[in-house]
Amino acid sequence: MNHRHDPALGKYDRAFGIGIALNIAYVIGEGLFGVVSGSLALLADAGHNLSDVLGLLLAWGASYLSRRKPSERRTYGWHGSSILAAMLNAVILLLAVGAIAWEAIKRLAHPAPVAGKTVVAVAIIGMIVNTVTAILFRSGRKDDLNIRGAFLHMAADAAVSAGVVVAGVLILLSGWLWLDPVLSLLIAAVILTGTWGLLRESLNLVLDAVPAAIAPGAVESYLRNLPGVSAVHDLHIWGMSTSETALTAHLVKVAADDDDALIAQASRELHERFKIAHTTLQWERSAAHCPNGPACKAGDEDQMVK
Repeated sequence: MNHRHDPALGKYDRAFGIGIALNIAYVIGEGLFGVVSGSLALLADAGHNLSDVLGLLLAWGASYLSRRKPSERRTYGWHGSSILAAMLNAVILLLAVGAIAWEAIKRLAHPAPVAGKTVVAVAIIGMIVNTVTAILFRSGRKDDLNIRGAFLHMAADAAVSAGVVVAGVLILLSGWLWLDPVLSLLIAAVILTGTWGLLRESLNLVLDAVPAAIAPGAVESYLRNLPGVSAVHDLHIWGMSTSETALTAHLVKVAADDDDALIAQASRELHERFKIAHTTLQWERSAAHCPNGPACKAGDEDQMVK
């Protein structure tokens, strides 16, 4: 058995703090200029950025909770809080998408004048703020769903701000007021696309599905090919948090030699190859305890993989 509990994401505390401060300042400024200029695109983007601030706060809070030590009742500690934060973040973004789309549709029916120069200037500032914030989370985007979500949201926001700049310039040149609500709908579509993946992945983790980055067949094959192992059954792989994965399995191994060494090897290699940090393996000396009795052999198609 291997119990690796990586220090939760304390190293990103500063990134969270800086990112939240920058985005709060920008949301306030963008909202004010959106009202003054009459730009729904700016107000929509301000609402989106506000939801990102809430998302960063949730992710930061979950990062803190995941560092709390396990207790008698919570034997895994608060690791699952990061999964709940990711799901709640996705729900908040979906609500923001609905609000943006509704207002844009109403504005399409009743176009209003927009201060194009103000829109362009504010959007350029947004590009800078969102790009800087995205860079803060760039290094951790491959290892944690919350960090990846923060990075993708900020990177998407930078792209959306670039779109606002383009729309503002086109409004100045053409006078086409319908561009503002149309851009708002495009912003909503961009948010929806990114958010749907976040919601799906976080829901899978809540339901103890195998994390998307892990191929369960490859894990099963690795365990089945360990020295002396003749069968694998009751293999379960699930996310303890958005950054840690656990595994339990029964391995049929008739010979009792080198059991401890083989467990140590398997735990290390599962961590190195598949990023599985918490491994529990149970030896069985006979296939009689397999779900299918003697039929439980290497390569059996009915092995349980959750």
